[in-house]
Order: sequence, then structure tokens, then C-alpha cells
Amino acid sequence: MVTSRDVARVAGVSQSTVSYVMSGRRSISAETRKRVLDAIEQLTYQPNAGARALASQRTQVIGLVVRFRPGADTTGLLPFIETIAGCARAEDHDVLLVTADEGSAGLTRLAGRALCDAIVMMDIEADDARIPVAAALRVPVLLIGVPDDSAGLHCVDVDFADAGRLAVDELAAAGHDRVVVIGHAPDVVERDINFVRRFQRGATAAAEAHGIGLDLVSPVPPDRAGAEAAVREALARGGDRTGIVVPNSPAVQPVLQALLDRGVVPGRDISLIGLCTDVAAEASTPAVTNVSLEPRDVSRRAMEILFRLLDRSGDRPTQLVELIRPRLTRRETTLPAP
Repeated sequence: MVTSRDVARVAGVSQSTVSYVMSGRRSISAETRKRVLDAIEQLTYQPNAGARALASQRTQVIGLVVRFRPGADTTGLLPFIETIAGCARAEDHDVLLVTADEGSAGLTRLAGRALCDAIVMMDIEADDARIPVAAALRVPVLLIGVPDDSAGLHCVDVDFADAGRLAVDELAAAGHDRVVVIGHAPDVVERDINFVRRFQRGATAAAEAHGIGLDLVSPVPPDRAGAEAAVREALARGGDRTGIVVPNSPAVQPVLQALLDRGVVPGRDISLIGLCTDVAAEASTPAVTNVSLEPRDVSRRAMEILFRLLDRSGDRPTQLVELIRPRLTRRETTLPAP
């Protein structure tokens, strides 16, 4: 088995220099670093994870806590998970994915057994019982989501209030005098997931600023019947100039289909804006005007902050909450401005 001693011999450096290049804990000249990396590649050296953890007191593992509940939008979670894993590998870390809904006990287990160097938490409730426990852990914890009280933890997310404003601004510009928001699934509403109220606040503020009406149809069961009932209620509440916003990503396609089944064509008879990824919006027929969730941008920024928190020699980020600005892309489901 190839060891760091073999790498040092081929590179013509000391074994400690090889360790410094691998860990990044000391400044090494570009020429020396290149010799070491070339030797690593030549020998196909893979450091022993257990030995490295003992030497550095680091596991080189990031814990990612994502609760997979029944009816969860697992497809929407994939861009987050993929990007987080990619960012971790770029920093020579692996990701331990924890999907069981263990609450605070799961966090304590991760940190208490030294299974990871830091934790990223998703699926954050507005009043999340896990937050006080997470804030007391010895390892850095970062939230993708913004609870009412983060207890000093760093948070990164899409600016959902701005997403609500963008959607309503677009419908107002298209001449609509009423907006109907087709909301989230009962489970999401009951658990008070943090982004629901933030989106609603932004949409309500924008509607008031434009002097137009806004109604909410919620909760919406996550099935075809739920989408059909929500569309029926939305059309009954609105008038001839109603626009529909769907901030619940998994419901965008069922709502679109329910409208088409009733002979109501978005982009011709009504405007429809979905809060979803660009990929999902472009895959729909017709292509949906959307406010993007920016999952990859959120994940990249979250990991940048997390590794700054792990860098004991660097400056810690001072801003606790960072919000990524969403984008609205006009496609085929909104009426043109009058």
C-alpha cells in the first residue's frame, strides 16, 4: 500500500510537507505543491481516512440532515444534495446524508459520536425545536432556511419574500386585478415550514402596493384531486382578470394540467406563475413562467460559509442570514402586458 512516505520520497520533500499539502494547514510554495500533487497522481495515493482523522482530529465528513417525509418533494431536493456533495468533494470532504426524522436526537448523535466535522440542516420549520440543540453543538451547523429565531446559527436561503413580490409584480404588469395563490400541502402548512409565510408576506405586500386583490387557496392536498379542487376554487374566487401563482413546486404541473382539462389555457386565457426550478419550468407543456428557487446557488453559498466556519485560522462570517435573490423568467403561461 502506498503511504505518504512514498509520496515524500518521489516528490523529494519531507513527509510533513506532504501532510501540509493535503491538509492546507500551511502555506506551501506553488513549485513544491506541484511536485507533491504530481507524486500523488503518479502513485495513485489515497490517504487513509481513519489515520488522517486521528492526526487532524477531523473526519473530513459533512453531515447533511434532510428529513424525507411522506409526500416530500424529493426531486426538488436533488439539486441541493448534488451541489452540496460536489462542493464538499472539492474541499476533500464526503457527505453523510441523514434522512430519518430523528429530531434533536439525530443531531446529538451526529456530533456526539464525532461522525462529522459540520452539519447542514434543511427542511427548517419557523419554530424548529432542533435549533436550540443545534446551536449548542461543538461542530458548526448551518441552516438552509430561515427560522423565526436562528439562535445565532448561520442561514442561507432564497429570498422567498422577494419571490412573492416578483410574481405579483409580473401579474400586475400584465393587467391582472386579482391574484390567487394556490398554496402548499397540508403537512407543509401544519409544520409551518419557514418559507411559506415569507412568500406570503412578500406577495401580500406587493398586492397592496399595486392596489389589487389577493386570495389564498390553502392547504392543497398533493394529488390530482387536490389540484383540481384548488383550481376550481381559484377560478370561482377570481374574475375575468385573475392571475394564479403556485409557490408549491410539486403542485405546478398538476395545477397546469387541471386548468388545461377545464379548457383554460395559461398564456391565452389566464396567467400562471410557478415557483420552481428552471429545469422543471422548461419541461412543462406549455413552458411555465417561473420564479426560480436557485437551489444550486443557495447550496454553493451555504457550503462557502460552512467551510469558512470550519477554517479555524480564518475570519468567521459576520452576517447570520444571507438571502439569494430569485429570478423571474417569462415563458408561455403569462399574458403579455396590455
